[in-house]
Amino acid sequence: MNHSQPNHSAQATKPHVVIAGGGTAGWMTAAALVKKLGPLIRITLVESSDIPTIGVGEATIPPLRVFHQLLGINEADFMRATSATFKLGIEFASFGKLNQRYIHSFGQTGQSSWLAEFIHFWREGLDRGIATDYGSYCLELAAAKANKFYTSAQNAPLNYAYHLDAGAYATFLKRLSVQAGVKHVVDTIEQVTLNDTGNIDALKLAQSGNLQGDLFIDCTGFRSRLMGEALNVGYEDWSHWLFCDRALAVQTELAPPLKPYTVASAHRAGWRWEIPLQHRMGNGFVYSSQFLDDHAARDTFSKALSNKPLQEIRALQFTTGRRLKAWHKNCVAIGLSSGFVEPMESTSIHLIVMGITRLMQLFPYSGNTQHLQDEYNAQTQTELERIRDFIVLHYHVTQREDSAFWRACKNMRIPDSLAERIELFTEHGHAFQKASELFRVDSWSQVMLGQGILPQNWHPAAKMMSDEQLAGALKKGQMEISQRVAQLPEHGAFVGQYCGIGM
Repeated sequence: MNHSQPNHSAQATKPHVVIAGGGTAGWMTAAALVKKLGPLIRITLVESSDIPTIGVGEATIPPLRVFHQLLGINEADFMRATSATFKLGIEFASFGKLNQRYIHSFGQTGQSSWLAEFIHFWREGLDRGIATDYGSYCLELAAAKANKFYTSAQNAPLNYAYHLDAGAYATFLKRLSVQAGVKHVVDTIEQVTLNDTGNIDALKLAQSGNLQGDLFIDCTGFRSRLMGEALNVGYEDWSHWLFCDRALAVQTELAPPLKPYTVASAHRAGWRWEIPLQHRMGNGFVYSSQFLDDHAARDTFSKALSNKPLQEIRALQFTTGRRLKAWHKNCVAIGLSSGFVEPMESTSIHLIVMGITRLMQLFPYSGNTQHLQDEYNAQTQTELERIRDFIVLHYHVTQREDSAFWRACKNMRIPDSLAERIELFTEHGHAFQKASELFRVDSWSQVMLGQGILPQNWHPAAKMMSDEQLAGALKKGQMEISQRVAQLPEHGAFVGQYCGIGM
């Protein structure tokens, strides 16, 4: 046999994966599949040329860095291509009380023991008049407040994520994907055809005709052309817990200093975001149409913008919830087609990453078996519900009663799973991270404290420390953080130097 000749039959028998839709979800999926499973499958991505990209700026969380490492993406190249900046957390304004602010950072707060988390020692210190603000014991939080940042290939003292231009990110990943062998088709999907078993047989394209495949991935956004429309998979509505159903978005000029964190500011019927990119600011205004009409929302948003708009304001509508199945028949929904939880904690891109990761781990090489689908759907549902609970926490735990929206949030009945967490923290100071759960102990603790919950009781291990021991341990941690932050460069200057651009 001449091994130098290509094996056409082997190529033809490779499973053909068809990705419907480009954007962030489509091109992240294509890039990951071709990088990690490229020799085993064929990949075609089809997208329409007439679907606009909002590109107002997107905030992410630290696991995206692991995704980039898997894909072999150079960080500085990625940041230049997407106008990215570094992110150490999110500042929440007026969620717990009007004009009160706190930061949910990505860092670890204090030093824990095997018996108890740091918050128990901090709570004892607070009770004795020894401890100061909880956030002062977290390096990332202190660096965020000081607008400082540093990382390098040899030394990464901070846990961080990015702010990025989502449209530019899709373009960046498109180039990598096509170079690695993904077939890119620019065409409009006119129809999704099913076979006798109810599986998708092909996508009927306006110019190219039928595009057949073995596994179809729905990245068509809220419309969910494949999973929702063609396969008729239902949707579980969570709007009785999360009232917001509209958003406005616009880019504005950037005013220094360049903050290494997202700002989320509550208003009388929702909240608005500010995401600083290298040369502009991404702005959004999330609201409930039940409590604020569209005209008033646009007027309020326009007045709240601190800098000159660079485009017309764009409007979005959504229903928070999840598709009843993320994998059904020979179709997997990734991104907005599988569900939506508003981006208060920057989870949108992370959910795409997790959808892709699960698919690669459970890929149906031997056919679409029900067991793979069941496991994929169970994991997806659990993850979304836990993120949902974390978002509901920001609304429900509030002392605001200045508007009908906030009174409704405060008095609504919340999921039992969240109620149990709040009670455990309030009564005993315990926050926890369940297996495979995204948000850590520090995340739950920072948000619950920031929203005004102070534990009534805490672990007795902290009570066994003398005043001198406890004060010494707390002070030592604070001093180390202060010294490290003082040595860090200013965030904007570091971004310019790291990316080799003028800031």
